[in-house]
Amino acid sequence: MNRIRVFALLALLPLFSACAANPTNPPARPAEVEPRPMAKPAAAAAPAKPAVTTATIPPANAVVAPLPAKLPGETHPGQFAFARELGAKLGSTRPDRTESAINAILSGARYQQGIIDAMTRPAEGKAWRDYRPIFINDARINGGVAFLRENRTLLDEVSKKYGVPAEIIVAIIGVETSYGRITGSHRVLDALSTLAFHYPKRAPYFRGELVQFLSLPESTFPKPIEALQGSYAGAMGWGQFMPTSFANWAVDHDGDGQIDLWSSKPDIFASIANYFIEHGWQTGAPVVHRARAEAVAKPYVAPGLEPSIDVARLRSLGYRSETPLDGSLSASMITLEGSEGTEHWITHQNFFVISRYNRSPMYSLAVQQLAERIRSGAAGT
Repeated sequence: MNRIRVFALLALLPLFSACAANPTNPPARPAEVEPRPMAKPAAAAAPAKPAVTTATIPPANAVVAPLPAKLPGETHPGQFAFARELGAKLGSTRPDRTESAINAILSGARYQQGIIDAMTRPAEGKAWRDYRPIFINDARINGGVAFLRENRTLLDEVSKKYGVPAEIIVAIIGVETSYGRITGSHRVLDALSTLAFHYPKRAPYFRGELVQFLSLPESTFPKPIEALQGSYAGAMGWGQFMPTSFANWAVDHDGDGQIDLWSSKPDIFASIANYFIEHGWQTGAPVVHRARAEAVAKPYVAPGLEPSIDVARLRSLGYRSETPLDGSLSASMITLEGSEGTEHWITHQNFFVISRYNRSPMYSLAVQQLAERIRSGAAGT
């Protein structure tokens, strides 16, 4: 009996960590939500959602705690403790999420070895010269141009409301799911359960995402949660929202009482735009500029993608934008290895906002470059 109590206690520790009240941006893309420099747009109608916290990814050097041993009757190690804790947290507000009901749901979640394997092969491990062609190619550009033209009226409506360019919304969908064609073939429940209970390196984060997923009212979704499909990481819909992103920033733009990120273009477009504006998007502000390093340039490594220096300071270090810029403009800088050698890019607040979707600076640059190509193509220039 004492041994079982020890196992149960060990199982609870990752859950407590994942559910800590730390309002940070998730997902495979987590980071603090930055103060917003502009007024928030009028909120779109959305079904009532319970207060949720956002799961956070542990730092790369965090100590990885071993997973608990699987107890008799468990489908996944630590399942009983997880169900007990979540059932107590939701309490009488969710009679459909009692401890026994949660255990029944989790017992139906299948472990998928392919998901574990996929987690070890992120595209962000490539160099920029290899990463860029994945997203900046004729098929992706032409597909984006056609998509923008086909959905111009709705995209312009959403863009006007939120202040996020239509081509940025389209580029996100293009990079994430090839314009809605590849949204993932895994059940979200299987993906989150596999990573929450069988992947020690990221178990705290994915347990937090599983908490969010099971905490949302089922009426929010267009299908029962057991039928929802997504990526190997549990990201959902055309915009690939993790459950915490869904809980906090997805919106019901078409007003039907559900948030359908799989087939409702109004909900999809508005949710992506809302995500950006909530993370500090500045309407009409620049995103990124190519720079050249002068012969006397001093080495500079920015502390992060959030602007922490100004253009004048970068200029004094020997880095000049190919486009004239106001010296007082806040900035950061990234250096990447492109197909023709080293590239320097002066980045701004909106580049940082794109990175809240995915932390990789290559992701943000790919989205911006794809958006530029889509805008030009749709305009016929």
